[in-house]
Amino acid sequence: MPRKIIIDTDPGQDDAVAILLALASREELEVLGIVAVAGNVGLHHNATNARKVVELSGRTDIPVYAGYARPMRRTLVTAEHVHGDTGLNGPDLPTPQIPLQKQHGVDYIIETLLAAEPKSITLCTLGPLTNIGMALVKAPEIAGRIAEIVMMGGAYFEVGNITPAAEFNIYVDPEAADVVMRCGAPITILPLDVTHMIQSTPARLDAIRAIGNRAGQAVYDMLTFSESFDLKKYGWEGAPLHDPTVIAYLLKPDLFEGRHCNVTIETASELTVGMTVADYWHVSGRPANATFMRSGDAEGFFTLLTERLARLP
Repeated sequence: MPRKIIIDTDPGQDDAVAILLALASREELEVLGIVAVAGNVGLHHNATNARKVVELSGRTDIPVYAGYARPMRRTLVTAEHVHGDTGLNGPDLPTPQIPLQKQHGVDYIIETLLAAEPKSITLCTLGPLTNIGMALVKAPEIAGRIAEIVMMGGAYFEVGNITPAAEFNIYVDPEAADVVMRCGAPITILPLDVTHMIQSTPARLDAIRAIGNRAGQAVYDMLTFSESFDLKKYGWEGAPLHDPTVIAYLLKPDLFEGRHCNVTIETASELTVGMTVADYWHVSGRPANATFMRSGDAEGFFTLLTERLARLP
């Protein structure tokens, strides 16, 4: 049976690629719904972008919800400098025709988890953790019903990409991330340490464009737009591809390596707020609460991504 998932996201070019990868993998993944959250850009754009990507995939049966428009306690920080003013600059995707669901996204997450068999639904988080944190605050009993939370966020050796100490998704809402890390549900983290290995080099992007379908061309247009910031920043051959690693982990976990350890979120320090303090070497004595990945197989990842994108229109 396919694994049931809910995707929580702030699309974002890399989020869009992650959504396409999930929707192209029907045999392994049953996407129950997609919930937008404020992050890369504001909630309105992210909810619109999620529907654009659903329509691009041809999977217009997938419902899209809007969650929270700001972090739990902080002013929203966005990333138009990377993703463009819409959050999904690059391809020319039409205004979506499928409706945004009327139910609040957090209520949808809570109700879906409570109605399902315990441990049957995985939450895939591609953006700030506001919606998941608020769901756990409103209904703490859902923690024991979550099969797994698989998130893109944080860093250990790579440290930060929005501040010297913090990765963007965690930095935007560290209080929500703290709630999630303390909830007791099984957690797997795909941090910058992994995603910086998964680089969209020119050859890999050309292979995606060569698929010859609308989805492949759109992904090429998305990533050639968003990569310009990272190429200038890092000076690498290709830009890191972050959020699709969450879906790739669900499809082929053997592409990644890491270990079970304690991960704590810094919420107080002005200098390091949003830092993921991963006790990778087990020196603190704090109990392990997450599987923290450290490396990924880039060739295997892009082989998987290209093959799945070819299944789409």
